[in-house]
Amino acid sequence: MLALLDHNRLLRYAGLFTWGVIGLPLLMLSMQPVEYAGLPGEDPVLAARIGWQAWMAYATFGFSYAWLTRDLGGRRVTLLDYTLLVWLTGSAIALSYFSGSGLGSILLMVVACVLPWLLPLWVGVAWLVVSELVVVPVYVRWLDMSWPEAVMQSVLYVGFTGFVFVTSLVARQQAQARDEQRRLNTELRATRALLAESVRVNERTRISRELHDLLGHHLTALSLNLEVASHLASGQAKQHVGQAHTLAKLLLSDVREAVSQIRDDDAIDMAATLQPLTERVPGLRIDLGLPDPFLMTDPERAHVLLRCTQEIITNAVRHAQAQRLRLDFVASRDAIRVHARDDGRGAESATAGNGLRGMRERLADYGGSLEVETRPGEGFALRLCLPLEESLAPATGEPPAERGSGAPCSDHNEGGSPAPRTVHTAAHVAQETSSK
Repeated sequence: MLALLDHNRLLRYAGLFTWGVIGLPLLMLSMQPVEYAGLPGEDPVLAARIGWQAWMAYATFGFSYAWLTRDLGGRRVTLLDYTLLVWLTGSAIALSYFSGSGLGSILLMVVACVLPWLLPLWVGVAWLVVSELVVVPVYVRWLDMSWPEAVMQSVLYVGFTGFVFVTSLVARQQAQARDEQRRLNTELRATRALLAESVRVNERTRISRELHDLLGHHLTALSLNLEVASHLASGQAKQHVGQAHTLAKLLLSDVREAVSQIRDDDAIDMAATLQPLTERVPGLRIDLGLPDPFLMTDPERAHVLLRCTQEIITNAVRHAQAQRLRLDFVASRDAIRVHARDDGRGAESATAGNGLRGMRERLADYGGSLEVETRPGEGFALRLCLPLEESLAPATGEPPAERGSGAPCSDHNEGGSPAPRTVHTAAHVAQETSSK
């Protein structure tokens, strides 16, 4: 049963269980009457030790924790999450004050398991230390401790919460390592698919060359010799030589046709290469639009297209913190264009880091281009153009159109391209290379 749960769910359920258990002593405290002195001459008044405020703080903590830890680590952290963290910590502290007990310090241990997922390391450590020290007056006023004893009690709770904090931090690091391994596996599968396609194309090319250069050459020589023999022979021998000459020419024609068919089918299936790259990407849903068919005859350009797609996905996960990415590949006779848009946090301007520079350098080697648009809160949009130089295998078998004097990527004319087909893939996690 536990093997089916990941680190995030185990921590979430453990925190909810602890919160539920805290309700038992809280209920006992609410049932214990406390004698309060009335006015002079009046009898003492019996009242409940805790009021509705403590239960309100208790309920607020449970709601905040349940909402905050849903899909923790698999979604983008927003301002609402930070607001709930403040409510979570404040309600734990308020419970201690309204109940006059150390129950809030125990709930702060539950808070400690959330901090590594939302805050940087040292900020999280400072957060939990300050939260525990704020409860010191409770020990002095309601538990009859001296100030040194109260501080010592808080320090002990800091040690407990620190242990929970480190445990949660390790779980987060393991989740990130698992997501990174997942991402690398998808890239490995995509690279392996491209390599297999390239090997297949190279082998077909080698076979076609061997058929053309060796068998075709010998058949041509045989046909010429049979033609000469047909002029020298006479009678029944001449008839057989003529038949042999006809068969030799038919065989040569069949060989040439077979070589042409092999070369016509000599293309890399980019759909089979790109689809594994978009599967099971942690924390990112990818909508993939591909031409049908999507074939390329140049392995080097196919490799450039694969690497650029990898970088787009990696940037969407790691830096844009996107939850959805749309990738559209449009193929024309002279270029392949890629439109990518995510729903990430965006930025004031696109800072060219190693990732974007690497993409531009790869594309520039083949006369390609890359444009990036971004605004705060509107994600990133990329337009990528990769000239083909007749490397695209037309689906109709028609010859490539005549090129003008301009570069294929100088405009965005995409007319005549086949309609993309959409493939939906989804994944949950963290994930995901270089910074934008």
